[in-house]
Amino acid sequence: MERNSQPELHVFATVEEVLHGLADLFVELAARATAAQGRFSVALSGGGSPKKLYELLASPAYRARVRWEQVYFFFGDERNVPATDSQSNFRMATEALLAPLHIAPAQVFAVNTALPPDEAAAEYTQTIQDFFGEAEPRFDLVLLGLGDNSHTASLFPHTAVLHDATVGARAVFVPELDAHRITLTAPLLNLAHAVAFLVYGADKAAAVHHVLRDARNVEQFPAQLIAPRNGELHWFLDEAAAELASN
Repeated sequence: MERNSQPELHVFATVEEVLHGLADLFVELAARATAAQGRFSVALSGGGSPKKLYELLASPAYRARVRWEQVYFFFGDERNVPATDSQSNFRMATEALLAPLHIAPAQVFAVNTALPPDEAAAEYTQTIQDFFGEAEPRFDLVLLGLGDNSHTASLFPHTAVLHDATVGARAVFVPELDAHRITLTAPLLNLAHAVAFLVYGADKAAAVHHVLRDARNVEQFPAQLIAPRNGELHWFLDEAAAELASN
């Protein structure tokens, strides 16, 4: 029987402890997946918080603990900018993680932002389908962040993609940013074996409270959509971000 996972909260005193806690989970899940199926598929998050995680994973403390040649990287969302742009999630992940670890290009599946957004999303959906073949497209790990407006990936408040029931990638126009994004849909994210939010800082405390404690209102708090259908749901928080989570 399938189940919606209850979130498991991991609260640490410092940001450094949060990052090490999630890095340890990454190592554990990678070992589990590679032992079971010979590969580990992960959808990366963009933004400043995961950059610190990626730098830690590429550091001497962790780089020897994962069989990186068996890890395959996707992106939970991408900005509609060239891959060389400073705002590109692909560029950030490349500089912080992929290049330092000498990850082979064949192990990295980036969104082709040279295409118009709708075409880029359709191509990325096909890329994901091709990777998983006839099997259900279940990432072993999805890494997510949380905006202070309770968005995650590029699932922003009051956007049509919040109600997209398809399993794949979609283009979305975000009025508050006056920009297009490409995002994985909530149904695809919720197929994952494990989802882990990385959130720290007092400025995120209200958003964490809204997502975890307020009544369901996905239009206002899109991260409430994330509930793995038959997988683990983790929140890695520092005490500042978790301050209101028990209220």
